[in-house]
Amino acid sequence: MPNQVELSYYHTDMSETSQPTPSSKSRIKSSITLSALSTILTVALVLATLFTMWTPANLFSNQMLDNLFQAWQANPTLTIPTPTPSPRPRIGIVAGHWGNDSGAVCSDGLTEMSVNLEIATRVQQLLLTEGYEVDLLQEFDEKLYEYQALALVSIHNDSCNYVNDQATGFKVAAAASSAYPEKAERLSGCLTDRYGKTTGMTYHANTITGDMTQYHTFREINTNTTAAIIETGFLNLDRRILTEQPDLVAKGIANGVLCYIKNEPVP
Repeated sequence: MPNQVELSYYHTDMSETSQPTPSSKSRIKSSITLSALSTILTVALVLATLFTMWTPANLFSNQMLDNLFQAWQANPTLTIPTPTPSPRPRIGIVAGHWGNDSGAVCSDGLTEMSVNLEIATRVQQLLLTEGYEVDLLQEFDEKLYEYQALALVSIHNDSCNYVNDQATGFKVAAAASSAYPEKAERLSGCLTDRYGKTTGMTYHANTITGDMTQYHTFREINTNTTAAIIETGFLNLDRRILTEQPDLVAKGIANGVLCYIKNEPVP
């Protein structure tokens, strides 16, 4: 066996040889540095290539579209997401008395409800062609509870009975319960101006009552919905235009609604 001196010498010699020399440390550091630089350059080259290829000109190039089509053919279950279209602005049109009662009844059986519904249906069609979502609503429609829309107009007509020669013309009232009364007044102003200009009828302001400003529907809809009520004429002296020219009457109302929505000027 080696003696104690030899063991000590052997241990010391082995410890000294296991430690890296300064030159070996330098070589290791150089190797690590070169490896890191190589990795960085490789990543930079790949990114540069991608950015060069990924340009607006070839984002939807024929080659890329062909690749997408081939991928879809290989996997027909693959779906390409499409953007969800925004909902169209909504408008509510109430046909007065519809679904509830006849309203005013003339001696020959003509009812206010039938005239209201005829006009309201035509208003709906006119606004639909303008690109809006239009709900045709009954007098006490379930949809009216907390109903939300850009605007809501309830269409009615006045009595069939002869009152006097001044009982002719139309009237408009804004919702007194509106959260934004200035908007309700603007809708009322637009309806008054455009309906009068379109139909040539006179504004009959002195017969507006609390039944109009406090109309029950105004309390049912969401307070943020701008609303108004219009009585398009008297079923006695204005019967001819109301029953024979419903398109003209409807156009007057639709013009008033569009005036409000498009923020058109009102005298």
